[in-house]
Amino acid sequence: MRYVLFYESAENMLPLAREHFPAHQARWQAFVDRGDILGIGPFGDAQNEGSMAIFTSREAAEDFAAGDPFVLEGVVSRWYLREWRDALAPDSGA
Repeated sequence: MRYVLFYESAENMLPLAREHFPAHQARWQAFVDRGDILGIGPFGDAQNEGSMAIFTSREAAEDFAAGDPFVLEGVVSRWYLREWRDALAPDSGA
């Protein structure tokens, strides 16, 4: 099982995203280095479509969002998690 974290962008998020990106990037890089994040990034139109990250555990996803500067500083208006069965993952059971 994988856990997909979805971010909805706050109105006019771009100036805030630019300001807080270095801290946001440092946070996600630490999760990548530990193997908790499998993929991360914005959709084509980040303002209207938001962004997502794929995590190996619910706990890692929740921990990430709870301390992410994009959440804490208002770049993100709302976040939520969805479970995802990655059929290509070695542990999928498929």
